[in-house]
Amino acid sequence: MIAGVDEAGRGPLAGPVVAAAVMIPEGTSVEGVRDSKKMTAKARERAFDEILDAAIYVSIGVVSHGFIDQFNILKAALEAMKRAVLALEPAPDYLLVDGIQRVPVSMPQMPLKKGDQISHSISAASVMAKVYRDRIMRAYHGQFPEYGFFNNKGYGTAQHLRAIKEHGPCPIHRRTFRGVKEYTGSNISGGIAG
Repeated sequence: MIAGVDEAGRGPLAGPVVAAAVMIPEGTSVEGVRDSKKMTAKARERAFDEILDAAIYVSIGVVSHGFIDQFNILKAALEAMKRAVLALEPAPDYLLVDGIQRVPVSMPQMPLKKGDQISHSISAASVMAKVYRDRIMRAYHGQFPEYGFFNNKGYGTAQHLRAIKEHGPCPIHRRTFRGVKEYTGSNISGGIAG
C-alpha cells in the first residue's frame, strides 16, 4: 500500500498551502494524469474526479497563511503533507514524496526529486492538491474580488501586485512574503493559524 504525496501553493502571496496523499491500487493508471503544472485547468478538474473514482483513498491537508507566516513555507508544506498522510485510512505501508524533504511522520518513505514526473501516485496527489487549492482560492475571490484570486489563485501576477499596492493586504495574504510585507507596516500579524 503506497501513497503518493505532493503539495500545491508554496509560491503564492495569499491563501493556504495544500497537500494531498493518494493511494492508487497497484496496476491502476488514471489516463492523462501527470505533474499538475503540465496540465490545463480543465484537464486537472476532469482528472480530479477520475482520481477520486480510481483511488483506494485520497486525503487532503490544508495549512493556513497564518501558519506560513508564523513558521515559514517549508514547515507549512511539510505540515500539510503530514496532515494529509495521517488522515489516510488505512495507513499506507510506504510513502513516495515529491521533493527532497521527508514528511515528518514515522513511516517508511522515499523523497523523490521531480517525483511528480516519476510516480503516478505522486502525480495524482499533485493534481488533487492543486485542484483543491484552486477551489479554495476561487471561493476567497467572492470575499476579496479586488485581488483577482479567481484567476491568479494568489500568485504574484502584475494585477495582484497592483491590487496589494492599492488596497493593502487582505486577511488571507502571507504577510512575510515579498510583495506583501512591503505594505504591512512594521506590525506583522499572521492572521488565523492552523
